[in-house]
Amino acid sequence: MDLFRHGRQSQIEQESPLAHRMRPRTLDEYVGQEHIVGPGRLLRRAIQADQLSSLIFYGPPGTGKTTLAMVIANSTKSHFITINAVLAGVKEIREAIADALERRDLYGQRTTLFVDEVHRWNKAQQDALLPHVEKGTIILIGATTENPYFEVNKALVSRSRIFQLRPLTQDDLRQVAQQALADAERGYGKLNVDIQPDALDHLVDVANGDARGVLNALELAVETTLPDENGRIVIDLAVAEESIQQRAVLYDKEGDVHYDTISAFIKSLRGSDPDAALYWMAKMVYAGEDPRFIFRRMAILAGEDVGMADPDAMRVVVSCWEAFERIGMPEGRFHLAQAALYLATCPKSNSTMAFFDALETVGKEQETDVPNHLKDGNRDKEGFGHGQGYLYPHAYRDHWVEQQYLPDSLQGKVFYQPSDQGYERRIRDEVARRREAQLAAMVESGAGGWGLAAGEIFTTSPENKGKEAWLQRTISQAGRNLAAQRDKLFEMAGIQRHHLVLDVNAGTGLLTWEAVRRAPEGGVWALTADVQAGEALRQQASKLVEVERPFILIGELNELETLLSLRSEADLKFDRIIGRNLFTIGDLRLTIGELTRWLALDGRLALLQTIPRHTQRLYELVEWPDGSLRQKAAAAEEAIYHDESDPLVNWNENDLAAALQSAGLDVQMTVETQTEQRRITADHLARWFPNDETYQAKVSYAQRLLEGGLSDGELEQVNNLYGRRLQDQIVTWHNSTAYVLAAPTH
Repeated sequence: MDLFRHGRQSQIEQESPLAHRMRPRTLDEYVGQEHIVGPGRLLRRAIQADQLSSLIFYGPPGTGKTTLAMVIANSTKSHFITINAVLAGVKEIREAIADALERRDLYGQRTTLFVDEVHRWNKAQQDALLPHVEKGTIILIGATTENPYFEVNKALVSRSRIFQLRPLTQDDLRQVAQQALADAERGYGKLNVDIQPDALDHLVDVANGDARGVLNALELAVETTLPDENGRIVIDLAVAEESIQQRAVLYDKEGDVHYDTISAFIKSLRGSDPDAALYWMAKMVYAGEDPRFIFRRMAILAGEDVGMADPDAMRVVVSCWEAFERIGMPEGRFHLAQAALYLATCPKSNSTMAFFDALETVGKEQETDVPNHLKDGNRDKEGFGHGQGYLYPHAYRDHWVEQQYLPDSLQGKVFYQPSDQGYERRIRDEVARRREAQLAAMVESGAGGWGLAAGEIFTTSPENKGKEAWLQRTISQAGRNLAAQRDKLFEMAGIQRHHLVLDVNAGTGLLTWEAVRRAPEGGVWALTADVQAGEALRQQASKLVEVERPFILIGELNELETLLSLRSEADLKFDRIIGRNLFTIGDLRLTIGELTRWLALDGRLALLQTIPRHTQRLYELVEWPDGSLRQKAAAAEEAIYHDESDPLVNWNENDLAAALQSAGLDVQMTVETQTEQRRITADHLARWFPNDETYQAKVSYAQRLLEGGLSDGELEQVNNLYGRRLQDQIVTWHNSTAYVLAAPTH
């Protein structure tokens, strides 16, 4: 009976497909996957030493997962059991475990259990293996085409080494085909097969990294081609093309490749790359993906990533989707392509994410009442005054009027921030203006500034948590730019927890509070010449535990010794001296000399410095109807920034670097241009062109233009032009900032 079974098995082996017959039996026959089984690699060493732990092989079909398991089976002394998860269940698992226990107890032999398609098992089936893997009763080798981190029990994954197999290269596939043609026992070595180079190239190319695919095609070509008069089986390009006509595309509608491909498609649309978007969509359509799924994802992207930058995007996608439903495939591919191309080439904005900010606020805020004037007045107008005070927008010019719409506790809260793309670029300024008008209207209404809604009667007005947020966010991204500058400065400075830090020209505390966070076991001293700013810093510092407070010093840099002496700290040296815009007036060398006096031998000087000479020119912000007047105004304004007698502007970054070096400091400096949006107000214009005593005491922009050669009449023209073109407008403002890191030379 055993002999009969053995003979039958041999016949089955001979009649089995070429891909099965040609499975490598040893590592030397194994082709590809050099990154895991190449010479010196861990897996190769473990196989050769027969010291395997549990393994999971993950990769596309035809890359050699099962083959590698068979190689291990031929190389190991342990008992090898093979199970296919599609066909086997808990019963087969229990039988395998019982067999493993028996062999261990009777013969001291280990058991290796190979589970093909391991991801097909449900959680209960996978859990049944876990205790036996933990105890070492079995060594598990799993093979899966799905990501094991998602599809395999986490406990099994954590106890296994995971090896990812890649699609075979074209050279690998040629080697696989040549092995099959040369092998006389399992392949076609006994036949006179003449495969032409272009035919082999076609088989390799269309197989697309799948060894099984190239062997199946080769088998079909050889078995269906009659020998010629010389007994040769000639495989030319025509035969090869008939044997494998369509490229094998790796795609599983519920697997990793499905999600990875749709992700690549969406990211290509978001990144405005129409070529990549068409490629990934073509791959999905070619593999049989449902076009409705693609349309669904494009509709989501039209709302999430295009949004208000191009409101037509949603209409285009939905229209194409509707046309596809009426027409179907294959002509419906035109509508897929049209929708994808529109999304890939239109402007992008994710400002609709503002809704999720609002949703989060609703979840965190206490229950808020609808403002009285927004309530339904049809039911309770008489009894409670609901709806009283509501202003009907259509009764006003432009169908808009300033009035409160958010609850009282959220006044000033900003959710929607229009981008600078497409349609939103057109509405951005108007949204900002209306917000500011609403803000002004609320400030002016009612006692105490932030008024109450008409008709409501409270004993106290609600606290306004959003007021400061409103004031900071309605104008520009200046705060964001300052935060970025601060972060870069501290990255340069390398402040450690035990350092002593001096913040010179502390002012607003932009650097002070970050220094307090960075040096909790050291100490922070903040120096400012602005009395009001200093008192504000002290009030903020008083909220900290006394030992954690920064020391606020009010005075000039040349008074620092006196200020420290009052605290008996005149001998103090600082590990880091930081500052922003120290050199706005006065002699560079004198200021730098004072700084180096207080710097420790191994200390660092880290500074942010706006270069006034490179600041935004006002004449560049407007369109000039008179070219000659522009030329005169430009020349006069440029002269302001090249006045050698003015210490505010008579230096640039090169002068700053030279002054630092002459003080005995090694200097590293980079200069960056910052861009921000600024709203030009009436107060700006009043400072530039003063007409009252408020600004007359200072040298004004207007006075410098007169000194630069403009007549009184020309100055008046410039004043009027700036007023018309700039007042209440948001402009792009450029500044240059130097990032300076200096240390004493040794």
